[in-house]
Amino acid sequence: MDNKDTYFMEKALIYAREAALRGEAPIGAVIVKDGSVIAHGQNRRETAKNALCHAEIEAIDSACRTLGGWRLWQCELYVTLEPCPMCAGAIINARIPRVIFGAYDKKAGSCGSVVNLFELPYNHRPQLTGGVLESECAALLTGFFKKLRENKA
Repeated sequence: MDNKDTYFMEKALIYAREAALRGEAPIGAVIVKDGSVIAHGQNRRETAKNALCHAEIEAIDSACRTLGGWRLWQCELYVTLEPCPMCAGAIINARIPRVIFGAYDKKAGSCGSVVNLFELPYNHRPQLTGGVLESECAALLTGFFKKLRENKA
């Protein structure tokens, strides 16, 4: 495993943990350009009452504002959970060349688990690296949802 990938996934995990503290699904993302984090995002669907507030979308929006444009062709996206179809589409549209994720999502993952949208003949096909710090990312999600179920019982 690449030390750089581990380093930036640890940064994404910080935002995932912050989301969990607010009662959100613990998913975090960072966007890196030239070896520095230029944007981050975390799941905010519950607090924002908005289906669009996924960590990746939040990070992409922030990166576009930071860089002053919608093409993120010099950036990498690190996210703690495999992107869903909406986020995979946003990644393609933002022209992000490389995506690195932690845990696989067997229910909605669109980078290999359910489908791989990056393999379809769109005008842009990001490189993909999955399973970086997978056990840490998966444990955070599993623990969060277990606690949520226990609190509802």
